[in-house]
Amino acid sequence: MSRPLIVSEFISLDGVVDSPGGGAHPHAGWTFTDIDFVPEAYEIKGREQTEAGAMLLGRQSYDEFAPVWPSMDEFADYNAMPKYVVSSTLSDPQWHNTSVLRSLDEVAALKDSDADGSIIVRGSATLAQGLLAAGLVDRYHLLVFPVLLGSGKRLFDDAAAAKTALALAESASFSNGVQLQIFDVVK
Repeated sequence: MSRPLIVSEFISLDGVVDSPGGGAHPHAGWTFTDIDFVPEAYEIKGREQTEAGAMLLGRQSYDEFAPVWPSMDEFADYNAMPKYVVSSTLSDPQWHNTSVLRSLDEVAALKDSDADGSIIVRGSATLAQGLLAAGLVDRYHLLVFPVLLGSGKRLFDDAAAAKTALALAESASFSNGVQLQIFDVVK
């Protein structure tokens, strides 16, 4: 049986996943600057960290997370677990316990390995789109924020998203308007 691959994203109501905590987007940090913080809305993030057996990142997300997360106590489980970066250019990752995968075929082999725990994909719209197109995504963990950003990288774009059936596995609404939506990909 293969390990579940879960794409986890902060997403605006109009589907933008670009720069939710900071970055180059004109509205960077929109999850923190535009929406009141309600701790229970983020419970899924702690659950993901303890349940995952590995983290999968794209190159840009790796470049953003690797200098910061290793020193953050709240990411201790992520820092300890195996991390994989899908990249054609990264050669010597410095973040502890990080390996480079060169292709989606290597991601498929990682899914088919007998290691424990799910594989959690964090922060990479481009990688998530490629994984969806390759049929490798099993579940989506979406924290949907009540904001329209109008532009930026979207999780589902016309090139990557063929018709895909999803089944709602869990949902919750929070006092700040954020909604948790967990969907299983119907295969």
